[in-house]
Amino acid sequence: MKKKLLIIIVILILASIGLYFYAYKGHRDIATENAAFDLTVSGLSKEFSENDSLANSKYADKTIQIYGKVTDVDFPSHSIIIDEKLSVVFTDSVLPKINLQDAITIKGRFVGYDDLLEEFKIDQATKAE
Repeated sequence: MKKKLLIIIVILILASIGLYFYAYKGHRDIATENAAFDLTVSGLSKEFSENDSLANSKYADKTIQIYGKVTDVDFPSHSIIIDEKLSVVFTDSVLPKINLQDAITIKGRFVGYDDLLEEFKIDQATKAE
């Protein structure tokens, strides 16, 4: 009886440790990751118009490098709009160095396509050099 109780306690402890490390794993550092894809906003838009479910599974939660022209800058939220279709939220404060109509290349995590606003979303972005 004591042997069974000891085995159950050991299993519970190991399961608890595994669950802890699963729940509190480290965050990704998108800035240091290599981009899985390098494309333009129009190329991304074309892929989604051809087959949105395939394109979404291809790019979702991946680090991508994308370039286009800045069409809007929002200083309080640290975000920009590229080619009127891509909403980008930056991790750092690079916005004072970005102007409207600048050609820009950014790297970030592709979040997905927002059907309601009809725009793509990227977060954790940094300005690529």
